[in-house]
Amino acid sequence: MTAIQTATRPFTVRKLLLTLGALLLLLLLVLLASLCVGSTSYRPWQLFGPDAEMARNVVLDLRLPRSLAAIGVGGLLALAGTLQQVLLRNPLADPYILGTSGGASVGALSALLLGVGTLGVNLAAGAGALSSILIVFLLAGRDHSATQTRLLLTGVALAAFCGALSSLLLSIAPDGLLRGMIFWLMGDLSGSAWPASMFALAVLLILLAALWPLSRELNIMGMGSEAAFSLGLNHNTLRWVLYFSAALASAFAVTTAGMIGFVGLIVPHALRLLVGQDLRLLLPAATLAGALVLLLADMLARTLIAPQSVPVGVVMALLGVPVFLCLLSRQGARR
Repeated sequence: MTAIQTATRPFTVRKLLLTLGALLLLLLLVLLASLCVGSTSYRPWQLFGPDAEMARNVVLDLRLPRSLAAIGVGGLLALAGTLQQVLLRNPLADPYILGTSGGASVGALSALLLGVGTLGVNLAAGAGALSSILIVFLLAGRDHSATQTRLLLTGVALAAFCGALSSLLLSIAPDGLLRGMIFWLMGDLSGSAWPASMFALAVLLILLAALWPLSRELNIMGMGSEAAFSLGLNHNTLRWVLYFSAALASAFAVTTAGMIGFVGLIVPHALRLLVGQDLRLLLPAATLAGALVLLLADMLARTLIAPQSVPVGVVMALLGVPVFLCLLSRQGARR
């Protein structure tokens, strides 16, 4: 069976339903568990007991929006990672490889330094992420080629430049702002509130609903430009749609929780080993799995040194590095 036949063969709906059903059930169970975990002993069933008011403050006002934010951010990062791996035809690409995180960090740290408030920080981080991804694509694609190597090298260069700017902003920040700026760079969900959580979930659902009908075209696009043109696919238009979809997903994730790595790298890469390459299944499965992974990491962040909370980005880095090395070793052994 040729690569084109593989990408265009009939899709198994039963496999889709079973895989997504299992992931969704597991996600709901972990969400319920996350509402029971924290620095206090309040549980969801205490909402109807004598301590109902205090339980409501802890479970519904603190734990639930934080858990929903973890689901939204994890899904956005996994979705962005899947899209970038298709764009670059590289299973080791992730949402920050093209300098997205660097631009967002410069925008957010500048806003924090100016003291513009939470909304201003979110807007600045989103603007920085979108600006950086646009700069990369404009510089790398001036000749309309936008090859993988040029995109990667341009992204790395821009990320290094943004890293230097972030260090400069940290060095001139007053002591009163320095801790908050550092926590934002490490990735933190402790300040998540209902508006940010619901907004992240809404953006995730909208992007997934818009991109999933394009899964068949994405399968063909993943095989390269020649295959796309031979099948009559508008490769350039679809590529720009995916560029900005990945940038938007990364930007909204960053504005909600700061810098969190490895979700967009590990989740799509691991799922390819489990469910295959078909994006009709991989795209929604990676979104659910990314939400599940970050929710589990946030549970650990809340309980490792309770009552203090560890930044979830730190937990993801500690867990992500060994898992990533394990995946690499398994892939090398197969080859």
